[in-house]
Amino acid sequence: MTFEIVRPDSYAKREIKFFKKHPELIKQYVMALKLLSLDPLHPSLRLNPIKNKGCHSISINMQYRVLLTLKLMEDGRLVLIDVGDHSIYSH
Repeated sequence: MTFEIVRPDSYAKREIKFFKKHPELIKQYVMALKLLSLDPLHPSLRLNPIKNKGCHSISINMQYRVLLTLKLMEDGRLVLIDVGDHSIYSH
C-alpha cells in the first residue's frame, strides 16, 4: 500500500520558509517523504509519537536532526503539519 502525502497550504508555506534557510536538506527531505509514502514504519525514518500533540515525527537528517510532524489518517493519507528542528514541538 502506498500512502498519500497531503501538504495543506499552511504546511507548504512553512516548507518553503524552512528550505530557504536549509537548501542543503532538500534531497534528504525528498527521499524521506518518498520512503514515508511507501512505508511509514521504515526504521530509517524513526517514526515517533509526539506526546500531547496527537501527531508523529520522522527524522530527515542524522547530522542536523530535522523533524517532520505528521498526522496519520485512517484512510491512508499522511497530512503534513510542520517541518523544522526540535522547537516545532513547542508550537
